[in-house]
Amino acid sequence: MSAVPLAIDSRHAVVIGGGPAGLMAAERLRAAGMEVDVYDAMASVGRKFLLAGKGGLNLTHSEDSLSFRSRFAERCEEVGAWLAHFDGPALRDWAAELGVDTFVGSSGRVFPVDMKSAPLLRAWLARLRNSGVRFHMRHRWLGWDEEGCLRFAHGDAQLTLPHTGAVVLALGGASWPQLGSNAGWVPLLTAQGVDIAGLRAANCGFNLGLAREGRPQPGWSPLFADRFAGQPVKPVVLHFEGRSGRRFDRQGEFVITSSGVEGSLIYAASSLLREEIAEFGDAVMHLDLLPDRSDSFVMDEVARPRGSRSMSTHLKSRLGLEGLKAGLLFEVLSKDEYADLPTLARTIKRLPLRLASTRPVAEAISTAGGVRLEELDEQLMIKRLPGLFCAGEMLDWEAPTGGYLLTASMASGWVAGEGAARHLQRGAGMAV
Repeated sequence: MSAVPLAIDSRHAVVIGGGPAGLMAAERLRAAGMEVDVYDAMASVGRKFLLAGKGGLNLTHSEDSLSFRSRFAERCEEVGAWLAHFDGPALRDWAAELGVDTFVGSSGRVFPVDMKSAPLLRAWLARLRNSGVRFHMRHRWLGWDEEGCLRFAHGDAQLTLPHTGAVVLALGGASWPQLGSNAGWVPLLTAQGVDIAGLRAANCGFNLGLAREGRPQPGWSPLFADRFAGQPVKPVVLHFEGRSGRRFDRQGEFVITSSGVEGSLIYAASSLLREEIAEFGDAVMHLDLLPDRSDSFVMDEVARPRGSRSMSTHLKSRLGLEGLKAGLLFEVLSKDEYADLPTLARTIKRLPLRLASTRPVAEAISTAGGVRLEELDEQLMIKRLPGLFCAGEMLDWEAPTGGYLLTASMASGWVAGEGAARHLQRGAGMAV
């Protein structure tokens, strides 16, 4: 492959990755007066952003700043520092500047009025292009050559960029690799001595480890999977009490899959469940199938005389338990257990499901792990590689669904872009 050098001046920055974090970094760099080129491996930018908004783009969340920051768990301090520059209200103001009005839903989540991601992305790209940001599609980053110059594959050609004063990497994690975030950057940075936490599935589904006598293989029974896969379980309360003190209690809904479970309630608990599996080999969660009914009420109704009616008919009549929820009882209880009234009543209020593994990271909504934040300074520059900044999901943090991931990704892009601009200004002897 031929090498084609491209000229770059001292006020030039390169952003690699065209997702929300990379685009925000480009916006901040251009606002500081820098020349900016964005490179992306795909044919167009923002593909994961567009797909995430297919069912309604959840931009951010309206809760107070302390609650918002708490969603980032052990990384709340570091992510909170990013949010000090660009938080939920700032994101809504930013969208309004692009002509996109937003509203707060009943759950506190914030959406564009038209619920769509494409109009927002189009307006953003138009503003970036009009400001002078240049885009280079189908350019896959290959790392550096022996002289430290950036290398890209573009079709059958290899492009080599001379040294530039600042580079922002915003290459995503390992989820949805068909949209560009395939973790190809991991060996490139590892070769440079950068410490990277292993990439793991976040906001993900799980494979069931349920097995009973007569069903040696884990997972749902074929009859249950054929009948209920794809159907939602609602409303339920998910209880989780981990062996290391991890706890989770929340009402919501989730979806049965052919191999296990997924959906919003599962995603909310996924980091705790994932870590429990990693440490102990499995995770047992419990479902309250009737969260609006007390234990004593359920016991009384189960024990009420039923005459000649079957127990299934009795549960449907007295407690409204039928279909999927009734099927769950048959999945976890033997015939003898189902016939034992105290056991049946307890299981209705505390149905156990054993989870054996996460679904593959490629299927997950997002990724945990990445470049450890300890490798970066407060401007998100890699300490051992001056001039190289990182942003977005490729960093070692995670967030639940609800607009938190997008907001913090864009905030990290804001910080990295500002940091890269200051780095260039210092190199050019400009006032910072």
